[in-house]
Amino acid sequence: MTTEHPRTLAVTQHRFGAPEVLHLEEHPRPTPAPGEILLRVRAAGVNTVDLLVRSGTAPLYGNPPFTLGRDVSGTVEAVAEDVTRLRPGDEVFGKIDAGGYATHVTAPATHFAPKPAPLDHIHAAAAPTATLTAWQALIDIAQVGPGTRVLIHAAAGGVGHVAVQLAKAEGAHVVATARADRHDFLRDLGADYTTTDFTDAVHDMDVALDLIGGDYGPRTLNTLRPGGLLISAIPGDLGLAPEDVEARGMRFAVVQAEPSGERLAKIAALLASNRIRIHVEAALPLAEAAKAHELGEAGHAKGKLVLVLPD
Repeated sequence: MTTEHPRTLAVTQHRFGAPEVLHLEEHPRPTPAPGEILLRVRAAGVNTVDLLVRSGTAPLYGNPPFTLGRDVSGTVEAVAEDVTRLRPGDEVFGKIDAGGYATHVTAPATHFAPKPAPLDHIHAAAAPTATLTAWQALIDIAQVGPGTRVLIHAAAGGVGHVAVQLAKAEGAHVVATARADRHDFLRDLGADYTTTDFTDAVHDMDVALDLIGGDYGPRTLNTLRPGGLLISAIPGDLGLAPEDVEARGMRFAVVQAEPSGERLAKIAALLASNRIRIHVEAALPLAEAAKAHELGEAGHAKGKLVLVLPD
């Protein structure tokens, strides 16, 4: 008599292309390797990088087949023998390398932190990449504090709306750029000044966070004070060379959010106290991953899009 191996549902793609390449399939359930946990995923965040990987614009995982998804929240179902900081039944959230669009995924235990109790899994799954990117840019690199003048582009998006709140929590003065219909949203989050055309309106900033890329980098240099810092979160589309920034007497850095349960534990305190609020524009069933990608590509969503996993 044989026992069937446990299964998992996963959104898998077998070729690069438009959102319709995403299909819900059944696969063998993974087993945690040393240092890993098996997570029963309750919700998975949808990030811009997922759209780029799916289309082949940023083939970070090589050729398909693969399963997207870097932001997850759920319940620990099993742990490897050498994992002691987490145990089955713990509710956690984290940023992983891939595979989050699935009912089960394995990943290093160090990528996770306890889920903030006041947050449901949907909002917790929306948080990791956005909060880690904002934290690494504004806290680790820029070291913003009281009175720091910070410019944030695409401020109503997933990373941007978190960055506005994090900068304000540190006492900074925040200038946020976004479409005009997002300005009320940003002011509610604490932005001191909102604008659509920043080129002539914004000057003498200490730090600028570019979440758009392309010509925004060169244009943003005109808003910085001498010695100001430009941080790009779009490493594939900087729009300028670092030496160009330095030649103008300014500083330049690139931020790519790295998985870190340790940082997420610090961020969790801000989420639990409501000092940072995660805005979820839409939460869709896992089977509607293609629709979530269509919404993401349309560019109209404020905050984050999330996939909800079946019970």
